[in-house]
Amino acid sequence: MAALINVPAKARRGEIIEIRTLTSHIMETGFRHTADGALVPRDIITSFTCRYNGTEIFRADLFPAIAANPYLSFFTVAKESGKFEFEWIGDNGYSSSASASITVE
Repeated sequence: MAALINVPAKARRGEIIEIRTLTSHIMETGFRHTADGALVPRDIITSFTCRYNGTEIFRADLFPAIAANPYLSFFTVAKESGKFEFEWIGDNGYSSSASASITVE
């Protein structure tokens, strides 16, 4: 599945920056039924984690009420140049990851 990541390419040391992520996923709740009455199995992303140079800075647990293609936005302080690593974990063995770099001046 595809993910869109928005991290500033550059920031000043100590600056508060916004990080935005959007990932493509159907997020089936497990409460719907097919036309013949069979239950559609649950298939959701259950957790999201962001690490900044290996240190976890944001975590979210997701539940069936989250919309398809979940969008997450959060803030952090730019401390040093490095890499943000993003990981989505879900039902049925789903796992997706992405990364983005930042230069801190």
